[in-house]
Formats: sequence, structure tokens, C-alpha cells
Amino acid sequence: MSDSLAWIDAESAEWNGRGLNRRLRTPVPGLRNFASNDYLGLASDPRVIKAAIEAAERHGWGAGASPLVSGWTAEHEVLARDLADFEQVEAAVLFPSGYAANVGTIAALVSKPDVIYSDRLNHACLIDGSRISGATIRVYPHADVDSLSALLANDSGRFRRSLIVTDGVFSMDGDLAPLDRIAELADRYQTMLLVDEAHGTGVYGPDGRGAASECGVANRVTIKVGTLSKALGSVGGFVAGSRRLVDWLTNHARPLIFSTASPASTVAAAREALRIVGTEPERRVRVRANAERLRSALFAFGFDVPKSTGPIVPVIIGEPLTALSLSERLIERGFFVPAIRPPTVPEGTARLRICVSARHSDSDLDALILAFREARA
Repeated sequence: MSDSLAWIDAESAEWNGRGLNRRLRTPVPGLRNFASNDYLGLASDPRVIKAAIEAAERHGWGAGASPLVSGWTAEHEVLARDLADFEQVEAAVLFPSGYAANVGTIAALVSKPDVIYSDRLNHACLIDGSRISGATIRVYPHADVDSLSALLANDSGRFRRSLIVTDGVFSMDGDLAPLDRIAELADRYQTMLLVDEAHGTGVYGPDGRGAASECGVANRVTIKVGTLSKALGSVGGFVAGSRRLVDWLTNHARPLIFSTASPASTVAAAREALRIVGTEPERRVRVRANAERLRSALFAFGFDVPKSTGPIVPVIIGEPLTALSLSERLIERGFFVPAIRPPTVPEGTARLRICVSARHSDSDLDALILAFREARA
């Protein structure tokens, strides 16, 4: 019998030789985790766990069907209302993941006669959703509002509909999109604006509503996409906006229509986490203070640490094999800080991506700083 997958061996060998091979790995007991997106430490909060257990006891574990069949429970309905209230919009709808929310929403809003404007460093789900939609895609240099403005001006009147898509917080650099200026362009050119707040919800803004709130334009964003699986410590995604937007997505977003709904237990956990975000703002104060302390110390010791303001602290290394080696030396010292390599980041910018949590203590941070100094020596 012929081996139709024989080509994988050579391709994988080349990939591995460049230091780009990835593998699934279970956490090593005893390692201090600086890789998790659990920014507020809510994934292990007893109140969140209790909410999940109680919901599982009431509803069982699996949802059993898609939301439009029978998978939409009272837990889903209440969380959707809570998210709408939190985002100060008319409605919200849940997706099985943040990735699904972005892919499904983009493809439901635009198609071949339309145009999408996408930041060069957008997350893969925004890129994939744009490609799946079939719309014309204009990629502008990272955070370059002048280039975006020129593209919008040049395309004015050429397409049926237009959509700007951008991360609010860019996941590999931790910087914020210039949403105040982007919102101005969206208004000027009557363009839909989608902001992915995956890394912003719960962490940024005076109310925890994310990067758009931090930039003062939360109420000028047409489509707010978020995740329940980072600062909210659960799993799933959501879209918040006008009632007509949510009704449209309910009827046209394929990942929502054709995916089994999230278990009620995870939904209840997210709802409790959202409540804690509103009542315990000190968590986001703590995580940002932790990150700033770490960022300043590593920069002072000569590490290449880009400017950012939140819990994502990248340390640029350059070559993938060098980044992998440094990550392994940190593991030997008791810290899990993964190496992020192309194609996740551009060539020549392999890095260690530190994710700080409100649960990290001062002693955790001091020990990590010392480990970085020792590992580099």
C-alpha cells in the first residue's frame, strides 16, 4: 500500500531543524506558570468553581445540541444579558470559542462584494475569518492609522460594505490598537468596526470593558468580540452589540448555528467571573502593577522588552532555537515561560511571552527576574 503521507517526514524534518516544531505538553508539577491567560486568577477561584459545579448538577454536563436546537439554556440566556449590560449594549450572543466568534462574525457580515481592512499583526482568527468571508482584504501596517486612512479614502464608494477588524490588545506584543483614531475613521467613512477584546476584557479600562474603554471609545465600536477563556477564567466566546447585529448573527454565523452549545457549567462559571470583575477592580490593578514591575526590571537588565501596559510582557530573542533554549533553562529553574516562534510572530522576532496574573506574588516576580538573569548568563 502506498504511503500518501510520506511527504510529511521531510517537511517535518525541515520544520524541526529551524526550531519551529511544536508539541503538546502537560504542565510539569511544581513549575510556576507564567504562560496562562488567566490574567485575574479567576480560573481557580472557589466561587467560579462552585458556580460551575452547581450548574452541572442542575443541567448535566454536555449541552447536547446547538443553541438554535435545544442547547441554549437559562444559564446561556442570563450570561448573554449580563454581558450586554457589562458592555453597555443592547444584546450579546455566545459562541463555542473566541476563535469561532471572530470567524463566524466576519463571514456573516461581509462577502465577495465587500472589503475588509485588517492590521498586519491581527490574530489568526481575524485573518482566517477575513479569508473565509471572500471579501477583498486590505492589510495595513501595524497600528498605522495614516495608512488605514489612505486605504479607506482610496476605496471610498468602490465596495458594497466595508469592515475594519483589529485586535484591541495584540496578543504577542501586548500593545493596544490606536482605537480612538480608528473609531474616528470608521465614523468618517461609515465603516463597520470590529474589535477583538480577547486580551482586554476584564483587564483594561476603568470599568474592565477592555481596550476600547481604555481608549475612550467603547460606545463607538460596532461589533465587540470577547472571550470567556482568558480573564474570565472559563471557556467560550461572545459578540456584543446592537439587537439587530445579534439577531443577524444568530441566523447567519455558521459556527454559532452548527456547533454544539457550551456546557451550562462553563457558562455559569463565566457569569460568576464577570460578577467578580465588576465587584473586585483591585484584581486588574494588581495584574497591571505586577506586569509593570516585571517589565521595568527586565528592561533595566538589558532584555529587549517592547513597550506595553498590560499583563503580556514579551521578551524579544530573535532566533527560534535561541528562544527555545532560554525557555528550557527557565524550566530548569522552576518557571514555565514558553517560546513563541514563527509563524505566530514575524521572522526574526521569536520571543519568550510572559503572561502575568493577579495571583502572582511579589516573591514570584522577584524569583522570575532572577531566573532570567541566571538563564541568560
